[in-house]
Amino acid sequence: MIKQKKPNFLLITSDQQHWNTLGVNNREISTPNLDRLAREGTLFERAYCPNPTCTPTRASIITGKYPSQHGAWSLGTKLSETEHTVGEDFIQAGYRTGLIGKAHFQPLKGTEEYPSLESYPKLQDLEFWKKFNQPFYGFERCELARNHTDEAHVGQHYAIWMEEKGFANWRDYFLPPTGNADRMNRHKWKIPEKYHYNAWIAERTHAALEEYRNNGEPFFLWASFFDPHPKYLVPEPWDTMYDPDSLTVPKMLENEHEKNPPHFALTQQSKPDFSMYQEKEGNGMHGFQSHRIDRELLKKDIATYYGMISLMDKYIGKILDKLEELGLANDTLVVFSTDHGHFIGQHGLIAKGPFHYEDMIRVPFIVNHPGVVPAGATSDALQSLVDLPVTFLSMAGIPVPRSMTGVDQSKVWTGRSEKARDWVLCENHHQPTTIHLKTYVDDRYKITAYFNREYGEMYDLQNDPGEANNLWDDPDFRDLKARLLLKYIWAELGKEPMWMPRIAGA
Repeated sequence: MIKQKKPNFLLITSDQQHWNTLGVNNREISTPNLDRLAREGTLFERAYCPNPTCTPTRASIITGKYPSQHGAWSLGTKLSETEHTVGEDFIQAGYRTGLIGKAHFQPLKGTEEYPSLESYPKLQDLEFWKKFNQPFYGFERCELARNHTDEAHVGQHYAIWMEEKGFANWRDYFLPPTGNADRMNRHKWKIPEKYHYNAWIAERTHAALEEYRNNGEPFFLWASFFDPHPKYLVPEPWDTMYDPDSLTVPKMLENEHEKNPPHFALTQQSKPDFSMYQEKEGNGMHGFQSHRIDRELLKKDIATYYGMISLMDKYIGKILDKLEELGLANDTLVVFSTDHGHFIGQHGLIAKGPFHYEDMIRVPFIVNHPGVVPAGATSDALQSLVDLPVTFLSMAGIPVPRSMTGVDQSKVWTGRSEKARDWVLCENHHQPTTIHLKTYVDDRYKITAYFNREYGEMYDLQNDPGEANNLWDDPDFRDLKARLLLKYIWAELGKEPMWMPRIAGA
């Protein structure tokens, strides 16, 4: 085998994982393999998503653009096939590209004008997926699935794999398309672990790595896990790995949402009315529901959530072991993160939505490359998932398209610079006008502005890390608010795409 000289890139992501669910900084959870990745690389403790939902952020990860720029602005939208992706740049430079697991670049429903490969009934047409070999958003090799736990969306390559493994009755472990099965079956998923999608992702990632190594080809590969996205289900023995009574259960402070925008307090009602936010073409409104939950049930949910993460960590470890076994570890930059955060009781919340607390928009973030990325280091340098494509290309020595608006973090990742960003932005445009907000975060402060609304949020993350005191209307902080809003405007101006260079004076 000819030793390949170009660096490889392995992106590993989870789905909806709270930033503080790594054993390296949370003793209540066990993630030995992610801890190993952090111990041998750098743990970035101030990383953020560009949007707190799946499709917008995942599209940013491959385009290097913010959701307001690439067009997949909300769940239920699709990323246009005309959008340039980082995989195309890698292919042009002689790399092989692959995506194993969750894509979610397209919605579950398609139309004649906006068809979707990830929609019903196509996602369950296994004969179609057996023959599927076309590039998908810059990925030459795609092995996909769409479900979280036992959702009815199961199908595509995962279902094909289960059948190839002799698991003929796999449908018995997933909901029917009507969704009317036992929705209250929480915590223990009766599917055998060897048929769990974690095992599928790890096995197929191994196959891709072996192929790339045997052919001496550099690669950009994304292993995209589905957990720990709810609902809270995990096969035994992981469902009993954690004692619910031994875990810290977040509590909401008394009158915590008194100073917040009205939708926060509504979540604490048993039957809240969010109808004033519903708009034509807005579709679903994630998080606009009652978040009240029995505390004993919340304990069990947290224990299962942790179990899902620990099970996923096991299979991430198998992928890392395979890298070493194939002799690829020293030539491969590995990044681990998630698409956005999650609430498991913090601030009285239990689901994602337009609540831009750190729990929702901050993400775990580890970078590892032996001899290139400092080992055993931690950094508070601001990171954004929109920076991934730009930084990958930079570290590969590949020209970065001018259309990308992320920031090159290569000098920060390699320890040659303390920071590349002074701020990050998180967008959330979930209804055309009524749920449209953006959050600006810098080293100390956070401010959130809502479209056509005079209310907002402002927090001092240094003196109020729990974000319990909204300073938006506090007269003592009026000057700070004005200064932060100006900085937010500068950030918006600064992320404007400049795809066309100025080539003449006129």
